[in-house]
Amino acid sequence: MTGTLETLLSQRDWLLADGATGTTLFNMGLSSGDAPELWNIDHPDRIRRLYEGAIRAGSDLFLTNTFGGNAARLKLHDAQHRVHEINRAGAEIGREAADRAGRPVVVAGSMGPTGEIMRPMGALTYDRAVEIFHEQAEGLKAGGVDVLWAETISAAEEFRAAGAAAARVGLPWCGTMSFDTAGRTMMGLTSAAMVEMVETLDIPGPVAFGANCGVGASDLLRTILGFAAQGTDRPIIAKGNAGVPKFVDGHIHYDGTPDLMADYAVLARDCGARIIGGCCGTTPDHLRRMRQALEETAPGPRPTLDTVVERIGAFSSARDGTGEPAPADRRRRGRRRG
Repeated sequence: MTGTLETLLSQRDWLLADGATGTTLFNMGLSSGDAPELWNIDHPDRIRRLYEGAIRAGSDLFLTNTFGGNAARLKLHDAQHRVHEINRAGAEIGREAADRAGRPVVVAGSMGPTGEIMRPMGALTYDRAVEIFHEQAEGLKAGGVDVLWAETISAAEEFRAAGAAAARVGLPWCGTMSFDTAGRTMMGLTSAAMVEMVETLDIPGPVAFGANCGVGASDLLRTILGFAAQGTDRPIIAKGNAGVPKFVDGHIHYDGTPDLMADYAVLARDCGARIIGGCCGTTPDHLRRMRQALEETAPGPRPTLDTVVERIGAFSSARDGTGEPAPADRRRRGRRRG
């Protein structure tokens, strides 16, 4: 069967995803250290506003408020026995919001990392990781998600485990990793290595794959260019942060304006991404400008690294994880608009 996401991808050149879950919930009163997933039960009205904000801003796809909804993460809040309840609730609220949108909107069941380290560096086995994701996936499926969405993953085996869980519940899936260590994930994967992994999985592969979060929008675009350079035909996802995080007046602030994120969205499309959204710091105001820019700006040639720097800002590191380092002036040039 062809799902909603696959259908939209067959009809459209690009899709707009959502923005930041955490940023929006903190603006609604979430306290640092609290589990946002518990709001699916305790404050469903706020989670409904989260989803509806993305829909009204023009998103074709939004992620459920279940990023940390696995047993390993919920154990920190003594809620590991509520995995199914929490994930189902987050998905049901999303399903209701999408069904009222008046247009096709994809509900993507967010599955963040377990928070544990895979063997041999840590104690988490592949089989246990599959079990953790499978339990979460069952709750998301029961709540009515269209697709499972593993995000901010750093280890290849954890990525594969999330995909295996999706196969167990019979749902399509997407997966993004975070390239936040000089062009590599925390566990050392480069953009090229991720493409090779995705195309050689021994499980049904993701509908789409890509990168989210990381250091900043410029670095993420460099990673998207790395994916595209491998010649993959699989749709690429770009969900970059709204600029660079800065500590201001006791709070984390992201310096990317809606206009900067509009430029980022167009560049992401021209880099080769087909599902384009934001991560930390990205609000509905950013999303509205991103959609407007994508609709009003004609596709252009694939941008160079110099173009990315000139329009979005400098890279955080000289290297993209592969090949030779970028010229030093590509790190110094460019003015980030904050």
